[in-house]
Amino acid sequence: MQVQDLLERYQKGERDFAHVDLSGASLSGVNLRDVNFTGANLAGVNLSWAFLSRANLTGASLRRSDLRSASLNNATLNQATLSGANLSKSDLRLAQIQNADLNWCVLQEADLTGANLQSTKLDQVNLERAKLTSARLNGAELMEANLRRTNLAGANLDQANLREAHLEEANLREASLVGANLIEANLSGVYLRQANLSEADLHRVILTGADLSEAILDGADLSRATLAGSYLLKASLQKALLLRTNLQDVYLLRANLNEANLRGANLRRADLSGAYLRDTTLSEADLSDAYLLESHFIRTNLDGAQMTGCCIYNWHIENLDLSKVDCRYVFTQFNYTTKSPTERYPVGRELEAGELGQQYEQDASVIEVYLTEAPNWEALVFTLTQLELESHDLNLTIKSYKALEDNFLIQLSASRMVNSKILNRRIFQLYPEILNRLLTRRSEILSLLEIVPHSNNLDLASESPPQPLPPSPPPPSPDRRVRLYQEVVRQIQHIMRSQVPEQSVQSVQQLLDFLDHQGIATEEIQKKIIGQVVVQRAKQDKDFRDQLRRWEKTATESARSSTVGQAIRTAIALLWTQSQQP
Repeated sequence: MQVQDLLERYQKGERDFAHVDLSGASLSGVNLRDVNFTGANLAGVNLSWAFLSRANLTGASLRRSDLRSASLNNATLNQATLSGANLSKSDLRLAQIQNADLNWCVLQEADLTGANLQSTKLDQVNLERAKLTSARLNGAELMEANLRRTNLAGANLDQANLREAHLEEANLREASLVGANLIEANLSGVYLRQANLSEADLHRVILTGADLSEAILDGADLSRATLAGSYLLKASLQKALLLRTNLQDVYLLRANLNEANLRGANLRRADLSGAYLRDTTLSEADLSDAYLLESHFIRTNLDGAQMTGCCIYNWHIENLDLSKVDCRYVFTQFNYTTKSPTERYPVGRELEAGELGQQYEQDASVIEVYLTEAPNWEALVFTLTQLELESHDLNLTIKSYKALEDNFLIQLSASRMVNSKILNRRIFQLYPEILNRLLTRRSEILSLLEIVPHSNNLDLASESPPQPLPPSPPPPSPDRRVRLYQEVVRQIQHIMRSQVPEQSVQSVQQLLDFLDHQGIATEEIQKKIIGQVVVQRAKQDKDFRDQLRRWEKTATESARSSTVGQAIRTAIALLWTQSQQP
């Protein structure tokens, strides 16, 4: 068919040109909206700047055709052949391009927003800087495709083949790549925040400097991949394979690495603060100078791992064998102001082989609790009972008790490895509250337990007279009151410096209530100490300032109106006033 004949018939209202042969024709800039080119031969046709909105090109041949800047929005190109065609800057929004052949196509800067490209062949296609937002590419063939700086936010690439594809600096936020093949693909600087890459094959992939924060990589294979300097904050990597993976300088804060296999992985200087590593394999991994602040290591395999220079401040460990770890020294504290580890252990020497494991085995089995007052044993027993209920398979036994010059030492033994610092902190949170409840409702508790004075003496009564029920503890002496006050102040300062506002409000309030019950005034703590610590920490710690802002917006009315809540709100107001001053 001649071009002129086609245009005349189109002008008269005809739209059906199925199976027409227009190969090599020039139709640049023509208006052919709603045209039916089903099965048409349009190979080599010049359709640049043409208007083909809602056109039906099902099964059409458009090999090596020129479709630059053409308008094909809402067009149907299912089963069409466009191999080698030039569609740069074309408009293909919401187009249907399923099972089509677009191998070697040029789609640079094209707009394919919402397009359906399921099972389409796109090998070696050029989609650089193209828009594929919310596009459907599941099952598509994209081997060696150029997707540099392409916008694929929210796109569906499930089961897609992206082997050796180039996705440098592409935007894949919230994209789905479940089961996708990304072997040896280049994703340097890619944005994959909240993307789903479950069961994806990322063997030998390059993810240098990529952002995978909150991404899902459960069951993914990242063996021998390169992720140096990438961000995986709150990412989920459950059961993922990371064998020999390069994770140097990676941010894995609060990441989920439960049951992941990181055998031989390079984690030098990696930040695993708050990460979860339950039943994780880290054998032969390099964790030198890594940050393990508040990390959770539960039944983690560290055989042969390098751990020299790690910062293990407040890490949580359970059933952890450190006897085969290669470690010369660790850091036990962290300076949040300078963002650097402190308190080298051991001082002035290096650890002997297996010494780190021996140290933690000893620390784990014996927990030392120091009290400024003689313990109320009933309250202490209930406190330990609460701890056992909170922690799986934990049994605590009172091993010894000793009255020292200024305080009282209780040694507890645990049935399994625990973090003594965490346990101590929890005891000091629970004990004052339980003691207060016990003193106010003791008779009721004893009645429920059927513990009452009995008229009939036991057989042992002949050997020792019956002992009366212990009276309520007397008010502390003046010296004891001072020491008790100082100890509680230290605990409050520690809580305010280490906990988020939501936790500190409840913890500190319990301590203040305990002092009130002891008849010790807390006005100075309420007015000065809490506010001072909050202001000092907020000036030094940006994350804490953000936490204060969130608490101010989301805190319950009861938390805000509590004694501690009011002190925190006063400190927030002071900080806001200071920030407004020139």
